[in-house]
Amino acid sequence: MITVLTPDTASHHPPHEFTDGRLVPLYESPLRATLIEAALRHANLGPILMPDQWDDQHIRAVHPPEYLEYLAHAYRRWVAAGGSPEAVLPGTFAVRGMSRRSLTPLAAPGYYSFDLSAPIVAGTYAAARAAADAALTAARHVQAGASAAYALCRPPGHHAGPDLCGGYCFLNNAAIAAEYLRRHCAGRCVAILDIDFHHGNGTQQIFEARDDVLFVSLHADPAEHYPYFSGYADEIGRDVGRGWTHNLVLPAGTDDASYLAALDAALALIGARMPAALIVSLGVDTAADDPVAAMGASFALSAAAFHPIGARIATLGLPTVFVQEGGYAVDALGRNVAAVLTGFASVVQP
Repeated sequence: MITVLTPDTASHHPPHEFTDGRLVPLYESPLRATLIEAALRHANLGPILMPDQWDDQHIRAVHPPEYLEYLAHAYRRWVAAGGSPEAVLPGTFAVRGMSRRSLTPLAAPGYYSFDLSAPIVAGTYAAARAAADAALTAARHVQAGASAAYALCRPPGHHAGPDLCGGYCFLNNAAIAAEYLRRHCAGRCVAILDIDFHHGNGTQQIFEARDDVLFVSLHADPAEHYPYFSGYADEIGRDVGRGWTHNLVLPAGTDDASYLAALDAALALIGARMPAALIVSLGVDTAADDPVAAMGASFALSAAAFHPIGARIATLGLPTVFVQEGGYAVDALGRNVAAVLTGFASVVQP
């Protein structure tokens, strides 16, 4: 299996996030990528490559130019306007009836953010673009004939909407990869399987009104867990996309057997559409000891669950791009990611 990674993602290193009324160190740290890379090198899955540099047109297929322009210049403009140089964090939000766009540098973050867990520092945009380049490069290898490729994306992406950042996410790497593959699959649909603990609200928002990208997500109950306002079972898409979104909501304490049964149901939904390719939003914060998932009540997946997760995904027989999302239990993070990928490879390359 091809792995695509870049050291440029380390340039995103905010000092803190604001969660549950507290300013705390950011869980989504550069250490995550370091640990995953080390585990993949130890697993010896295949070649490890640097990403190609991609033109912005591939990013603009998902995110509008004004949002990209905001991300690229937010930190510099924020500091110049008197904002704290530690990080960009909004002080007010454009919500409900208060949704006029403001170009004032100290107000713009509240227009383009939906929470306080996506602080921006000087290197954030470069890291986010490098992550998107990694996802696109992995997708290109699969489009060219590779059975699978893994993009070690950091920051992650599945919470990022077309013009909204939040949940550690700025650019939606899985959506960017899906859009690239859709444009190269001769009119056939592609599918996204999101197995992060948290619902991929941004990915759903991007594709919910379309009938060429299937979105299937297994995640914790949003009545109790982030992102709270998206991811319910009755959200099935809209307009021509009705029936192209499936949210499989799982209860706290979900164990290995229950999770694998739900995964089988998700894979059946994907197989029924006969997509040309699959993108997996790979979150391993489903592990029992994950500290971010445990802010509510986490699943109870053991380390033994991750290899069969990968193996079962492989039974679809689809060209597959894995895009890294969450996972914050640093002691086991790399091993769990490697287990999913080796599980997949054990079926594709017995």
